Amino acid sequence: MADTMQFDLVSPERRLASLQVTSVQIPGADGDMTAMEGHSPTITTLRPGVLTVEGPEGTSDYVVTGGFAEIRADGVSVLAERALAKGDMTQEHLDEMIEEAKTMYSNAKTTFENEPGPVDDAAKLLSDMVAMGEHMGLTAKQ
Repeated sequence: MADTMQFDLVSPERRLASLQVTSVQIPGADGDMTAMEGHSPTITTLRPGVLTVEGPEGTSDYVVTGGFAEIRADGVSVLAERALAKGDMTQEHLDEMIEEAKTMYSNAKTTFENEPGPVDDAAKLLSDMVAMGEHMGLTAKQ
């Protein structure tokens, strides 16, 4: 099919998607980006967010918590730390993800005392998790 490319999304647990798409909107760590057929080769890290794919069969959204995206002229491969279809996302999933991020932040503050880089990264991860939930209409526990 013209103007389509291969898209693959995998997590450590399973393959979530393998299909032909026209575009992939990626929540990159340095900003959102959209990949289409013929895109320059790029590798980017992911931040927590919603990855959206559009294709001949419609639009699909997936929640990702991090990982990497490899963009090639003929396709996109995403290796997510954790991923699930947006429609499967529940308040329980969000609460679990935020608790993990809070633990990472707490551990970073203890381990990297007076070293702001890793602590700032952990704080950003936590903030991104909360923002992702709010974007989907879910609320972080106080």
